[in-house]
Amino acid sequence: MELDRMVALLAALEEARYAGLRSVSYDGKTVTYGSDAELASAIRDLEGRIATASATPRRRRWGTVATKGL
Repeated sequence: MELDRMVALLAALEEARYAGLRSVSYDGKTVTYGSDAELASAIRDLEGRIATASATPRRRRWGTVATKGL
């Protein structure tokens, strides 16, 4: 899923949760969550996916370490 689409879906989920709704419509599809906990879990999952998709790759540094064993 594309980053822009995930951000838009996250906004729709958060708006529904703050309005006290359990149904979310997006792209012509409607999803009904059984409880607020399920909706909160979907929001957390999507936030994690967004964070992973937007994170810059970490650089690794390699070096050599030597000691005399003292």
